[in-house]
Amino acid sequence: MTQALSFLRPKNTNLEAPLFVYLSGMDGTGQLLRTQMESLQQGFDVRCVAIPANNLQGWNTLATQVIDLIAAELKQRSHSSIYLCGESFGGCLAMKVAVRSPFAISGLILSNPASSFSQQPLFGVVAPTATSWVPEFLLRSSAIALLPFLAALGRIASRDRGDLLTAMQSLPPKTLSWRLSLLRDFQIEPEELCRFSPPVLLIAGARDRLLPSVAEAQRLARQFPNARIAILPDSGHACLLETDTQLCEILRAYDLIKENDPDANESQLRNNSELMIN
Repeated sequence: MTQALSFLRPKNTNLEAPLFVYLSGMDGTGQLLRTQMESLQQGFDVRCVAIPANNLQGWNTLATQVIDLIAAELKQRSHSSIYLCGESFGGCLAMKVAVRSPFAISGLILSNPASSFSQQPLFGVVAPTATSWVPEFLLRSSAIALLPFLAALGRIASRDRGDLLTAMQSLPPKTLSWRLSLLRDFQIEPEELCRFSPPVLLIAGARDRLLPSVAEAQRLARQFPNARIAILPDSGHACLLETDTQLCEILRAYDLIKENDPDANESQLRNNSELMIN
């Protein structure tokens, strides 16, 4: 039986702060935002979307489930400030959610979105087919070889490198093949993006060895009416795991959030970065 999407949440939540919804990369675990949680919780109430490994549903169904999760959260709140943050695969899903959302989105953050995947012949054509017949033990072993393409390893702490590898190895071949095929077939009409008026921040790692993230950020910026680009000159694809990447600082620098935001809650405790399933 296919499991539905769910929210991972910190041990302590703050329903008075703006809702920050994170959509993760291909792994779908939602756990890799842990390194950014401490600073994000000073201004947001963070939720991470977890996509179960047996979930083989399409973009529209995934987007609907995310919208349903947000709707349930908003019923508990006195205000409805919502920030969507999508990374890689999650960047594609975040765009689908944003253009269909019945809620007012306060800001959309896309970190190295994988919307250019279909333009890469090796990934777009070969990868979805190949991964469906590769034995699981071999697929897990090959994840180690892929790490240098997915991340600038020298900029990531050893524990976080281990977490990234674990996340990469968490998907069975059938699920990996399905999610790669979703990226291959991903489409969103420029007209849909042109109608999305809230602020959009496109974060691009200049040393992304997996996808042409800077070029893709520039392409998307021409379609969103209110977009800015933050290029991280030394960062790879999994830039939010890097020690020197501070997402909250980037959001402030590009005016996605303000230092004196009345909704910001500075009282969040430091030791509150572990995520629990809702």
